[in-house]
Amino acid sequence: MAQISKPPLQKPISIPSATVMMVAVVAIALATAFAWFTGEGQISRIFAQLNLLQQSPPMWLEAPMVAGHYLIFPTVALFLCAVVITRISPQPKPWSRAVVISVLLILVGRYVTWRSLSTLNFNDPLNGVASTVLFAMEMLGLLVSIIQLLLLLRVRDRHNQADQVQLAVMDKTFLPSVAVFIPTYDEPEFILQRTIIGCQAMDYPNKTIYLLDDTQRPEIRRLAQRLGCEYRTRPSNDHAKAGNLNSAIAATHSDLIASFDADFVPTRNFLLRTIGFFQDPTVGLVQTPQSFYNPDPIARNLGLEDTLTPEEEVFYRQIQPMRDGVGSVVCSGTSFVARRSALETAGGFVTDSLSEDYFTAIRLASQGHKIIYLDEKLSAGLAAENITAHAIQRLRWARGTLQAFFIETNPLTIPGLKFIQRLGHLEGILHWFTSISRIIFLIAPLFYAFGVIPIRSTPEEIIYFFLPYYFVQITVFSWLNHHSRSAILSDVYSLVLAFPLAFTVIQAMLSPFGSGFKVTPKGTSSQVFRFNWNLAWPLILMFIFTACSIWLNLGECLARANWAREVTPAAANHLRGLGIGWIWSLYNLMMIGTALLVLLDVPRPSPYDWFDLRRVVRLQIGDGTNAASERIWWGTTTAISEVGATITLTQRGLPQLAPGETRPVQLSISEDLINLRGLLTRASNEGEFPCVTVQFHDVTLAETRKLVELLYCRPGQWQRWNTPGELQSLWILIKTLFRPRVLTGDITVKAMTVAKG
Repeated sequence: MAQISKPPLQKPISIPSATVMMVAVVAIALATAFAWFTGEGQISRIFAQLNLLQQSPPMWLEAPMVAGHYLIFPTVALFLCAVVITRISPQPKPWSRAVVISVLLILVGRYVTWRSLSTLNFNDPLNGVASTVLFAMEMLGLLVSIIQLLLLLRVRDRHNQADQVQLAVMDKTFLPSVAVFIPTYDEPEFILQRTIIGCQAMDYPNKTIYLLDDTQRPEIRRLAQRLGCEYRTRPSNDHAKAGNLNSAIAATHSDLIASFDADFVPTRNFLLRTIGFFQDPTVGLVQTPQSFYNPDPIARNLGLEDTLTPEEEVFYRQIQPMRDGVGSVVCSGTSFVARRSALETAGGFVTDSLSEDYFTAIRLASQGHKIIYLDEKLSAGLAAENITAHAIQRLRWARGTLQAFFIETNPLTIPGLKFIQRLGHLEGILHWFTSISRIIFLIAPLFYAFGVIPIRSTPEEIIYFFLPYYFVQITVFSWLNHHSRSAILSDVYSLVLAFPLAFTVIQAMLSPFGSGFKVTPKGTSSQVFRFNWNLAWPLILMFIFTACSIWLNLGECLARANWAREVTPAAANHLRGLGIGWIWSLYNLMMIGTALLVLLDVPRPSPYDWFDLRRVVRLQIGDGTNAASERIWWGTTTAISEVGATITLTQRGLPQLAPGETRPVQLSISEDLINLRGLLTRASNEGEFPCVTVQFHDVTLAETRKLVELLYCRPGQWQRWNTPGELQSLWILIKTLFRPRVLTGDITVKAMTVAKG
């Protein structure tokens, strides 16, 4: 995919302080480790003292001397308590969320205290370095979790507010002018057509649609003229999408600006539900969630389109409402409405970062404007269509967010933000660093095979300190994120891109402006399976190393078990460590195997998406010239797209088609007043009801508009579904590992489920 030409962003004259700090921390850590390994006296004495403290923790950090079934009682009691709360309050309420979060925070504090004062292994430099690195990475992940838990106490839901402010728009007492921007670079014409039609179909009288073409394509200019929208271009591609939007702002004069990416189609009520918020003069931007009308490549490559929720669901169900409660909502670059005067005062969209949307919202908030989030699915677009495109998108997001450390619009330092707002943005920035933690968690179990024990603990301590926190956290993980992702499935998603993301994080901290804006490819198709070796090779190496470590650990466990009568206390501790490493390695092996299956892209024969939409249809086989000899069939669509439909008929007697034969048909959907011509490409009388496939052709513009509105623009059609629970998720992954899609031969294009309205 082409890369937008973009002049180098202005770099600071001196080395950025964030880079200096990161290099300094790494240098100090390496110097300390080197001094310890070389036997430097003072450093060795310090770590010897630390090791003594770890071996003699306070009495209150020791597991009680009771029988095992009593020791596990706190775990069972807290687990049952969490289950009861989630059953009494199936959706988090303020009271239930407060109780669960309070319990979790207490358990996290208890666990961190135990880990920091009792489990670190400083017996020798090798054990000490491994133990310290693992502990630091674990604490980074827990810091992100603690910030999230604190912010979750202030979740905001604006559904009722939207109902109230919408009234003024519906009775036409508040109708500000709206410019609808559709920025495009190289998206295919058929994708742009559906977006333009969807924007034109929005129920709002005072709007103008602008197609902002950054490639100056003659065919796109003709598309705009044919559909009746304004066409804008500019002489250069400076500052990519941000520059395109800023150029359009300067050339238009509306009160408000709505923006949709080239592949995002709004529902008819998008403006009705969002415009009313701007009756409050302090509101600068209203963001809505991103929905997708195709499965993401992870779900698709695993064959779990109907099971796995889209990856972004966690962000839009949990993170954005959480951030709305503290005033740190993220603008996601599409499906939002902004106040023109606020944008102009802020200097337009931020141009010195790849994440122009994110930093524009920060600048607006710093100037006192409210950035609010309406958690309603009012638009849908294309998710990345293969794992390569998925990686391009995520790596761009990571680099763009981390550029916060190197530009003026840094949410941690920019004047005008409150502490709680900065805390919300800190959580988002730290999230990208957890990719490094994920890699360390893959590597850590390998140490056990070489006699290195990074965690020193007894089974009793694990039962008493770790299990209560772990089981409660697992129990409420999906509940807190509104059932958008289970913990085990979240781990798969994080592992797939862990290595390239970690590399991007390090690279961004050392050279933040070294990469231009890469557009996510859209509207693609493929006919064969494709394996992404570039993303796979680190995971393949880790799979091999992990499998070998399991074999080595198992052999040593069996050997030591045979010498059980002669085991010394030190050897017993080592044996227990091997058991932890063996279980940990088995889990990692399953996760890596699943991640490798994700990297095998399943064929996508058509760039068009099909929808599970039921409509009663009237089918007439023939071209209409001899109505007397043509028979009428009635049926129901089982899948429909912009290019065709599959229909289950209520009558038998279909004419048989020879291989490769087609017949002209006329199809009517009376409920939506759509009349289409097409070709009958398949007819089957097998089964209880006959089934036919129709390919549309010679579709008029008027009928195209009706078809797009039927497929993409119905209010309330983009429905959410819940992720499987933890045990079910584990069973799904095990089945997928032993029966991957490439072996089943199932590459059928599945219709996305939408509302049956």
